[in-house]
Amino acid sequence: MKAVERWQARFRAPRMTLPRWARQAPSRAVYRCNTSGTWEIYAWDRVMGTTRQVTERPEGTAYGVLDPTGQWIWWFADNGGDECGVWMRQPWTGGPDEVVHPDVPPGHPAGIALSATGTAAIGRSSREDGFQVLLVRPGTTEPPVELYRHTEAMHVADMSLDGSLIAINHSEDRDARHPSLRVLTSSGRHVADLCDGPGKGVIGLRFAPVPGDRRLLCLHERRGRQEPLVWDPVTGEQREIWIRSPGDVTADWFPDGRALLIICNHRGRTELFRYDLGGGVMSPIPTPHGVIDEAAARLDGTVEYLWSSAAHPPLIRSSQGQVVINPAGPTAPPSVPLEDIDVDGPGGPIHAFVSRPQSGPPPYPTVFLLHSGPAVQDVDAFSPEVAAWVDHGFAVIRVNHRGSTGYGTAWRDALHGEVGHIELADVTAVREWAVARGIADRDRLVLAGTFWGGFLTLLGLGTQPKVWAAGIAAMPIADHAAAYAHEAEGLRACHRALLGGSPDEVPERYRACSPITYVDAVQAPLLVLAGENDPRCPIGQIDDYVAALTARSHPVEVYRYDAGHRTLVVEERIRQMQVRLEFARRHLG
Repeated sequence: MKAVERWQARFRAPRMTLPRWARQAPSRAVYRCNTSGTWEIYAWDRVMGTTRQVTERPEGTAYGVLDPTGQWIWWFADNGGDECGVWMRQPWTGGPDEVVHPDVPPGHPAGIALSATGTAAIGRSSREDGFQVLLVRPGTTEPPVELYRHTEAMHVADMSLDGSLIAINHSEDRDARHPSLRVLTSSGRHVADLCDGPGKGVIGLRFAPVPGDRRLLCLHERRGRQEPLVWDPVTGEQREIWIRSPGDVTADWFPDGRALLIICNHRGRTELFRYDLGGGVMSPIPTPHGVIDEAAARLDGTVEYLWSSAAHPPLIRSSQGQVVINPAGPTAPPSVPLEDIDVDGPGGPIHAFVSRPQSGPPPYPTVFLLHSGPAVQDVDAFSPEVAAWVDHGFAVIRVNHRGSTGYGTAWRDALHGEVGHIELADVTAVREWAVARGIADRDRLVLAGTFWGGFLTLLGLGTQPKVWAAGIAAMPIADHAAAYAHEAEGLRACHRALLGGSPDEVPERYRACSPITYVDAVQAPLLVLAGENDPRCPIGQIDDYVAALTARSHPVEVYRYDAGHRTLVVEERIRQMQVRLEFARRHLG
């Protein structure tokens, strides 16, 4: 297969999320898949072995969930990818879609939780209402009941199976990056709060999947990393689960509520364990070397998980060893494995990944591909984008700079007040390391990224103008204050948490961290990709940045597309990758 066919085949290869089964109907599951050419919701009857496509929208569907009884499939309908809309539902057996409740106005989703009794807790936000939790009973004339409202960010975590308790993660203390946890009754009565104080988040995950069981599985940060905690909000009893792992940990319940599925993430790889609550014994669950994006336990005690590595495309496996389900269509061609590197940086050791082309001698033209953070990380997972660069002769270096998850809370929280400059200092250390060791060609360095990585790209081109041969910024933040004025409420809360306030409160920080402040220093040619309906990186502030470059006749190319923050259309993703490749080859020779 030729390189051009191979890289496009990776994008076109069918991919799917881990099927999530109904708690009281384990043979029924829903997942998202791209076999139709867009990411849509599918239903899978595990007994009959049949699947059907539930949604069909030109821009794709980003969110879907199955109610605990397995009778209704819920999905979120936005407008052209702008992430503002309403929840719809469809019977498991198919039929017309219906609005979940006509009296719930459109808004940005802030979590949803469904009970076995037919009630739902819907989280939403809007500029007019702030953050709300509404209790609705679809299919009835009962009006929605407002359980919670606040101006600061909130997210519905879960609802107990019997519908009596609702858990929400909130940031009433103005720190959306370190939320607190609150449990309410279905009538809105306050039950309990769990808060560990400034700089230590508590995140609710799931209530025990057993009727009448009040225990809530949470994550805390009391020892400098995320770890599991089981909490009874009525009695106040807490049980911390001590995990000997240097990375961050998350967890889920086994279906009988007697054990936890522990998911450990460190240095971009994943390990699974079973923790028995009765005896406190933690047993490893063997999995291949790589990354597990999702995992869930079944009634028989087996664990199903979505696995991939940089070299191997995704598979949905079982802890018993077999492949659980594959979407119809050809498998993606493999790619090259990653190399781990560790570099001394200004804030401590930096872990990064290198992907090298399979032909041609070093030093290579090199893309520094920055992740979409701030609080995410690059991992050893299959990436069609990385593989496309490698196929075309580029090395790709990805840096888990300060702000990345998976290395403890101190590393993740190091950005406060100085976003952008801190991350770029770490990128600089890795860049100099790669050039000194003959991996990266100093004269052919591309800085690239999406969302937060796009912001860092623009900031890097302006503050390090002589270093980069070209820049590619997809869906970037170009001006933090201008983005704040138009972005969704949840993103505004994140901005306040990162920079210590709003643009009116700390204007100097917004200026110092905004790429538009340094736009006149940019020397490298630039490609910008932007969604017309993006609520996270509003296109107006991108247009202002491009206009500033154009005013001084600086070479800048803009690719606009009719979608939101990220496209869910496969062929559009290929077009965007083609534009990136052609731009880089044109400017690097």
